[in-house]
Amino acid sequence: MDIILASQSPRRKELMGQIGLKFKVISPNVDEHMEGNPSPAQLVEELSLRKARAVERQADGEALIVAADTVVALEGTVLGKPEDEREAFAMLSALSGNRHYVYTGITVLRDGRAVTQHEVTTVTFRELEPDEISSYIATGEPMDKAGAYGIQGLGALLVSGIEGDYFNVMGLPVYRLGRILAGFGMDLLALAAR
Repeated sequence: MDIILASQSPRRKELMGQIGLKFKVISPNVDEHMEGNPSPAQLVEELSLRKARAVERQADGEALIVAADTVVALEGTVLGKPEDEREAFAMLSALSGNRHYVYTGITVLRDGRAVTQHEVTTVTFRELEPDEISSYIATGEPMDKAGAYGIQGLGALLVSGIEGDYFNVMGLPVYRLGRILAGFGMDLLALAAR
């Protein structure tokens, strides 16, 4: 069966490969605007479903599509990807010394059947000095990441604690994906043992 990852994220590609999936990538083109004031969980679930449906229109009907969307939430405010260095500095300053939540919505779609769920991981940042924040931004790493940091890179130096799925913070909750795929008849451990 063809598996399609509806994402250009290098981190999601890496994690899909790490769990032994052979897949191709189709980048979804979706409107990410949401009416009203959805919760972070509602937001990521809806956006992951939109991404899967957008790719479904371009894919073979037999393909299994995996789509995800990740946001950082601090005190009820959703932090997406920073628009510029000034916004990255503001985000990282707000996260400094605080606990925040990383939400990833994940959708698996095949033959019109879609299963959409979300995962939440709690991340705590240590207190950051302004010059540390500036140095981190100067690396360029924060600019394409929700909340302006990447836990799998230099951003790990900012994190003092994590509760929950580490891979969720990278953008793909591997455990939850495995459970959803099992519901579609795919046992990843059995496949890897072959």
